Formats: sequence, structure tokens, C-alpha cells
Amino acid sequence: MHPYILLGISIVAEVVATSALKSSQGLTRVGPAALAVLGYCLAFYLVSKVMNHMPTGVVNAVWSGLGIVLISLVGWIVYGQKLDLPAMLGMAMIVGGVLVMQLFSKTAGH
Repeated sequence: MHPYILLGISIVAEVVATSALKSSQGLTRVGPAALAVLGYCLAFYLVSKVMNHMPTGVVNAVWSGLGIVLISLVGWIVYGQKLDLPAMLGMAMIVGGVLVMQLFSKTAGH
């Protein structure tokens, strides 16, 4: 499977796991806690496979950057957590940085 597809699945697994961790209420709810553990295991497994094909720094920048943005959006939509203008600008800069790396850097390993 293409490394970018694996990376995308890994990011989604990490976002699901983080959302489940929030819902686990301090790991006191078994279902969400188990989903968090499984999601993180899948995310780390897949990201480790991606690192066999792409530079570690690029993988980590994309994985963590997009994960931050997506989990912030989940917090806003699902949990009603507010995002102020500086938070939204910061996330836009994260997405911009990932795009610059992917579109213009020879390090990204296209």
C-alpha cells in the first residue's frame, strides 16, 4: 500500500484514539479506553511502516501537524470546545507548513 495512504490511516487512527481517550473519562470507561489503546497501537504500527519509505522528520511533521488540526476540529465539532482566532491561525500555519514541505521540499521524498 502507498505510504501516504498508510500515513493517512495512521493519522485517522490517532485522532480516533485521542477522541476515545477524551471519552474514557480518565480511563474509567472500558469501551473508550480500549478503543484509545487499539487506535494508538494501530497508529504507531502504521507510522512505523511509513518510516521505512519516507524520511522520519517528514513523516513526523505531517503526522503530528495534521493530527493536531484534525483533533482540534473534532474537539470543536464533537465536544463543543471553542477555537479562537489565534488557534485557527496557528492551525492554518501548520497546514501551510505541511503543504510547503510536501509541494516544494526535496526532502519529502515524493
